[in-house]
Amino acid sequence: MYKHTQVGWYILFFVIPVVLILTFASSVTSTVYLLITIAVLVAALVMFCTLTVFAGDTEVGFYFGPGIVRKKFLYSDIESVTQVRNHWLLGWGIRWFGRGWLYNVSGLDAIELKLASGKLLRIGTDEPERLMAFLQTKMGK
Repeated sequence: MYKHTQVGWYILFFVIPVVLILTFASSVTSTVYLLITIAVLVAALVMFCTLTVFAGDTEVGFYFGPGIVRKKFLYSDIESVTQVRNHWLLGWGIRWFGRGWLYNVSGLDAIELKLASGKLLRIGTDEPERLMAFLQTKMGK
């Protein structure tokens, strides 16, 4: 079994100060829009500040934060697995990168899955070699 959680430190570093400043501002001038903005930022922070990648005997998957946004794939549905390095312009979060979807919270390293359906997706990780080695043993390559 493989399981690893990556923390999006840059996301935390940038969003937490904004939330604190807005919280202070709301104590001075309380508007409903400011409170809604704070609530949305806190919800986004909780939902997307970590990315957990897991793999077992039959499938590989991932989820952000507490697991509301998640995906998993059977090894039998995966045609190939490649270790890749994303361009820095792709950023973090859930992104379309031109050929498929990127799911990432930090860094540039990822594992690219080519599915039997022809779809591509990249899962960000800060330990690509370890994840790649695990997936290769499970997929028999």
